Amino acid sequence: MGAKAGKRGKPQVDRAAGRQRLGLIVFGLLFILLFVGFAVTEGIGSPSVPSGDVALVEGVPADVGHISQKDFDRAFAQQVAQAKLKKKPQPGSVKYGELKVTALGELLDQAWIEGQAEELDLSATEKQVEDELATIKKQSFGSAQAYEKFLSESGYTQEDVNDRVRLQLLSTQIQEKVSSEAPKPSSEEIQAYYDAEKESQFTTKESRDVRIIINKDKSKVEAAKKALEEDSSPKSWEKVAPKYSNDTTSKSKGGLQEGITEEFLQGPLKTAVFDSATGELAGPIEFQGNYVLVEVVKLKPGKVQTLGEAKSQIESTLGQEKQQEFFSEFVSQYQTKWGQRTYCASSVMDGIDNAQVQDEVAKRCANISSSGRPANAPEACYEADPKTPAKECPSPVTPISPALPGSITETKPKGEPFPQRPRPEGLEEAAGAATELPPGVPSPTGE
Repeated sequence: MGAKAGKRGKPQVDRAAGRQRLGLIVFGLLFILLFVGFAVTEGIGSPSVPSGDVALVEGVPADVGHISQKDFDRAFAQQVAQAKLKKKPQPGSVKYGELKVTALGELLDQAWIEGQAEELDLSATEKQVEDELATIKKQSFGSAQAYEKFLSESGYTQEDVNDRVRLQLLSTQIQEKVSSEAPKPSSEEIQAYYDAEKESQFTTKESRDVRIIINKDKSKVEAAKKALEEDSSPKSWEKVAPKYSNDTTSKSKGGLQEGITEEFLQGPLKTAVFDSATGELAGPIEFQGNYVLVEVVKLKPGKVQTLGEAKSQIESTLGQEKQQEFFSEFVSQYQTKWGQRTYCASSVMDGIDNAQVQDEVAKRCANISSSGRPANAPEACYEADPKTPAKECPSPVTPISPALPGSITETKPKGEPFPQRPRPEGLEEAAGAATELPPGVPSPTGE
């Protein structure tokens, strides 16, 4: 009975396993259907660029998100007109590709800026555009005739100009809004900056104001000294210095030189300036092929600004640095975000044969693949038999730039670059020796 029962149980197990497999298959099909539905709903994958358009930008108003072939042809013609070329560039030439990319970039910039401004709830009124254009005309053209000439030569209409002025206003508003959100420097950062820059930036070194006579002829310096020993008043110096001194900088000011510090002087001249009493004539002193007569007229003691005195300056400096860094990060994210939302028709690559120019398109269009070449790589580096071989070809891998240990500070967050040193002699031999197995250790290959 038990054996028969066991025989009857096996089909039940098979049917259960079959139902389990069927359930997994059904679940798999259901998951695929759900995923496809989600992909369609959420827009996963590259949407097709509508016929008659060269590019599509998602997440912006429809009137700027669809860039038509007609708009592109017009923008390209404007670029050709502004380039003032002797003849129109032909497809396949580098210039043709560059102008094509510039035209596309202008149209995409318009959509991107419009989209970003909408996300930040920013706008520019007609009055603002009108006022800004009036300022531009006054500063850049000067006259109505010059402005009309610009319109004629550039191929721009008044509407084109208004659009560009509006974009300029929006760009400024975006930068101001983003920069205003940058974090403020902390008290710890202010203190660290002050400590690091105290000696070089917030310390005024001891200095002297002096009157001098400089001449290669020692006898003339002695004659000047004799005259000044009788009367060393400022009025007397104003007569003597032009007569006997060859120093064009000081003789027109009665020999006066202000703010002389120790690091610029050496030897007897340094001693004469910093050890002499005010009103005392010292010289003639031989210095760098000349003879010098010196009179110290004013002592200026050194001073160190306190943190309280320097705080506002430090806050301003660090604040500007933080705003620049914050905005730079925003620009990087902005380019990535809008590049991922931009899709270009394959026709934009027509006539662009240069890999570097192709990569410029790839940076702007999510569905265009990059060549993977470094931006500074000459075309000859990738040609089988170039007419003009490249002098050098960059590494396809971006090198890292390590900092010298201990060089990273609050004021220099990237530190000092670590210098590249020559490859040590015998490194190959040492590397070879290091790979040799110690005696008695079997080789993994069995040799």
